[in-house]
Amino acid sequence: MKKKILIKNMVCNRCKSTIYTELKKAGFDIDSIELGQVILNAYTSDDDPIVESLLKHHGFEIIKDETDALIEHLKMSLIKKIESNEINNLSTFLSKHFNKSYSALSKLFSKKEGITIEKYLINLKIERVKELIQLGQLNFSEIAYALNYNNSSHLSRQFKTVTGMSMSSYRLLQNWDRKTLDQII
Repeated sequence: MKKKILIKNMVCNRCKSTIYTELKKAGFDIDSIELGQVILNAYTSDDDPIVESLLKHHGFEIIKDETDALIEHLKMSLIKKIESNEINNLSTFLSKHFNKSYSALSKLFSKKEGITIEKYLINLKIERVKELIQLGQLNFSEIAYALNYNNSSHLSRQFKTVTGMSMSSYRLLQNWDRKTLDQII
């Protein structure tokens, strides 16, 4: 029987690759895998402790609560939007994508995570900015444009507010101070 397993902290392609490799090594038949979830074929309840242990060993966990699943799905949707540089009207996107009012999603997110959706999105953007600075392929104006900022000044102010340093100072660092996406909250 197929089993859809929702997974917390599965936020990047490397996470997908790790989970895929470990599940294959353990002998599981994987139907599909994407950020935040895996679908396994021929799954029984006897497999639960094995999968749970395997995931926990790599810093992941199975999401069992419906609210937790919604929050994790919301986070994955925002991460995908940031990675694809498709950040437009946040409230409209989330309302349509989840078929719930933005107000309800926002209250639920804030209650569960202790941070607003907007602040979470800003933190995601700042981590993406750090990555783009580190890659060195775009100047600050191009980075601002790629992440839908009105101008590079707005991005610069936000970057300094979140990180405590200017983007120029960050670019000169020897040690990049980047957070993994699952550590943003």
